[in-house]
Amino acid sequence: MSRKIFTSMLARIIDAVLCAATSFITGVRPKQPQQLDCPSEGTVFYANHNSHGDFVLVWISLPKRWRIHARPVAGADYWLRGRLRRFVIEEVFRGLLVERQGGDPQQMIAQMDEALQQGDSLIIFPEGTRNTSDEVRLLPFKSGLYHLAAANPGTAFVPVWLNNINRVLPKGGLLPVPLLCEVAVGPALYLNEGEEKAAFLQRTQAALLALAPNAAEKGET
Repeated sequence: MSRKIFTSMLARIIDAVLCAATSFITGVRPKQPQQLDCPSEGTVFYANHNSHGDFVLVWISLPKRWRIHARPVAGADYWLRGRLRRFVIEEVFRGLLVERQGGDPQQMIAQMDEALQQGDSLIIFPEGTRNTSDEVRLLPFKSGLYHLAAANPGTAFVPVWLNNINRVLPKGGLLPVPLLCEVAVGPALYLNEGEEKAAFLQRTQAALLALAPNAAEKGET
């Protein structure tokens, strides 16, 4: 058996084990294609960011066939530390690794743009960092979301709200805590012709907040 075939088989096994374990711990299951209002390829799924395990929940919530084209955008500084992490992000999830510390923002957009042009979907977190505050539901979005949309007109941007994941993987914790999580997926948004950066970021952020539990009570819809 060649090394390439062995690596591919091992990646599929780890994918299945990780997905099964995460589903068991969180209760999250794949959506059906008819439940999602977006293309199966070349779509940007953007979510709130509370832990390093966030992209796994988004990944699991996608229809199984859609995962073939889905790539989480992740920080190279974290995921390239250690052989196991590197294998998981590169071989299991085909992650798109970017340099967050001192990296060129234009280079990051170019990497994501190339992936979209090839038909890949992206899983991104426009807050840019993990939100560890219990008082603030969502940090202001980074401008990269707008620049990505401007470089790819007609691309669907789909909001995904993750609820309770910060309690499953608490900061500093070594093991996940079994707790039901919710993944709410909203309708796709598109950059309007002539829409300015501030308006687009406000609109995409509002669409994500509207999916949060009790959003109406908090005046976030």
